Amino acid sequence: MTDVTGEPVDALHTLFHSDQGGHEQVVLCQDRASGLKAVIAIHSTALGPALGGTRFYPYASEQAAVADALNLARGMSYKNALAGLDHGGGKAVIIGDPEAFEGARRTELLLAYGRAVASLGGRYVTACDVGTYVADMDVVARECRWTTGRSPENGGAGDSSVLTAFGVFQGMRASAQHLWGDPTLRGRKVGVAGVGKVGHHLVEHLLSDGAQVVITDVRDESVRRITEKHPEVAVAADTDALIRTEGLDIYAPCALGGALNDDTVAVLTASVVCGAANNQLAHPGVEKDLADRSILYAPDYVVNAGGVIQVADELHGFDFDRCRAKATKIFDTTLAIFARAKSDGIPPAAAADRIAEQRMADALRR
Repeated sequence: MTDVTGEPVDALHTLFHSDQGGHEQVVLCQDRASGLKAVIAIHSTALGPALGGTRFYPYASEQAAVADALNLARGMSYKNALAGLDHGGGKAVIIGDPEAFEGARRTELLLAYGRAVASLGGRYVTACDVGTYVADMDVVARECRWTTGRSPENGGAGDSSVLTAFGVFQGMRASAQHLWGDPTLRGRKVGVAGVGKVGHHLVEHLLSDGAQVVITDVRDESVRRITEKHPEVAVAADTDALIRTEGLDIYAPCALGGALNDDTVAVLTASVVCGAANNQLAHPGVEKDLADRSILYAPDYVVNAGGVIQVADELHGFDFDRCRAKATKIFDTTLAIFARAKSDGIPPAAAADRIAEQRMADALRR
């Protein structure tokens, strides 16, 4: 049995016996009338209520869904800690094909999901993720007040992908500063794999900064949306072709996780990896493989934190300028991680973990 990255999984072993476990709570949710089957994983509430999105995905098995929820929730603890938020980490996954749930059927499922989140009494705050949208959070919020990522018409901040892309761009600027001594992407060739909700905003930032951009996506319409507006953008046939592109400076994985594995790292032509996708490292040890090839890795949960910064702010009365200012600090955080990695003689992913773990440990001692 494997998860969405293709790796073998044993969810219960991960939860109770692995260093990747240690979660405070895992809730299995079911509503047969609506077809809801969901997993809510709360990794930590050391810094505050767990905050993380809702992924709607056609998992191959319930076991794979649980494993993904565990992995994503843990990542959110680290992301929120390094983003300076007073939130722990959590994540929910709804098992199923989101395109198969439309109209009234989707509404009933989301209302049932909202009731499930509400039953946790605020220990978990939900938002959008892959397969869910602002309109979905508006529905969830009808049953659950611990819902963010809602539309402005319903008291929310709207699409969080805008600031997610902005934060990734700041991470790229920091990577350029660290590696090449200049924070601009002008003249750099950047490959973006996945130009959906976040990726197409990232492309706009890159073009505005003077980068050469190469894109790929499994959806032709996502590619056309960009090339019709920006015919100067090149298109790779698929991700395998993109990572082998000659002269590529930066690779930005912006789709699902597991993009960096033994096979892809071995052929990657880029000098930097900095993208929006969660859980880009397919398994422990990949970060060392990147370092051994002198590829600078900007940890995903650091650079893609713009979205969670936005939805967290929504809980206190959303202010876009305030959120953008916080997301701009991703530049400084990324540079600090690279400096810690150099001083400690470890990969940036390990350095980021150490900084996040220290903040969570300090909170528990208070």
